[in-house]
Amino acid sequence: MIFRTLIVLAACAATAPALAQDACANRGQLDPLYCDADNDLVADAPTDPAKLKDPQTIIFAYSPVENPAVYQAVYQPLMNHLSTCIGRKVVNFPVQNYAAQIEAMRSGRLHIALYPTGAVGFAVNLAGAVPFAVNGSERGVSGYKVQAIVKADSPFKSLADLKGKRVAHTAPSSNSGNLAPRVYFGDEGLKPDADYKPLMSGGHDKSVMGVINGDYDMAPVASDVLDRMIKRGTIKEGLVRIIWESPLFPTSPWAMPHDLKPELAKKITDCFIGYQWDEAMKKEYFGEDRFYPMTYKETWKPIREVAEKSGTPYNKSAYDAQVKREAEAAAKKAADEAAKKAAAPAAPAAPPAAPKP
Repeated sequence: MIFRTLIVLAACAATAPALAQDACANRGQLDPLYCDADNDLVADAPTDPAKLKDPQTIIFAYSPVENPAVYQAVYQPLMNHLSTCIGRKVVNFPVQNYAAQIEAMRSGRLHIALYPTGAVGFAVNLAGAVPFAVNGSERGVSGYKVQAIVKADSPFKSLADLKGKRVAHTAPSSNSGNLAPRVYFGDEGLKPDADYKPLMSGGHDKSVMGVINGDYDMAPVASDVLDRMIKRGTIKEGLVRIIWESPLFPTSPWAMPHDLKPELAKKITDCFIGYQWDEAMKKEYFGEDRFYPMTYKETWKPIREVAEKSGTPYNKSAYDAQVKREAEAAAKKAADEAAKKAAAPAAPAAPPAAPKP
């Protein structure tokens, strides 16, 4: 899937200049398909009315993290509300990775998407995504912190204690699981790639379980994921200990394509902001109970700064490199698991069935 995504995006990029909006005064980091004349860092809506889209079936996708079955149940009431509020059928589109989400929105096959934090900039610049809403509570827009966790009974007290140890990052594109640690850890006496070689776990939940099981000595994870794992009973509270945490980052936003008809785009935004969260969704997000409107330029500024400082700007070359690294990491992980399974002792043969009387 990932390599197919790269091929599709590469093909799109090859034809992009011919399709780009004419006389674009400002584009910034956006793909040549898009223009940003108003300098809000997201793609402008097409000026040609014929290029505006008005789908009768709205395709919906949430971020490909943790257990998909859990989130299908959590988001179904929201999907039902959107269908009634917008007046159109809303269909879920399961995705296996963020690259599939980006490909789908770029090609016009996805209309509402919850993007993982580290992928938002790529979705904006390469797929014309426009973030419009983010979770929150009465205290305002919600967020998460990057937390460096160790096993509760480990001897580690600070990040500097982890030099030469087994440290898990989640994936190359992850803000909380990779990019932010690369920006912050050096100031705490622990430089990634110099003081330790990051081991890609493949996900925040996998990093947490790896620390608990002793596969890793430490892992940077998103605080909201850790909280959900404890609240759901996936892990017991007290099994891990936090030795460092970052400033607050905003949570993953909901986004739509830049080329929807303005009336439909406004309707989707209004339906999100007006949604009354059900109890299951409030429980899943620990008291968050509403959506707030947001802008990529202002709300997402801390995330963009981490990307720039970590040397991973949200452009096509950086995207290709990250997707390639993630594909290689996934292939290596699969090969290691297959080798481990092959080396495991075979299960004893079942005893012969007793003869029938």
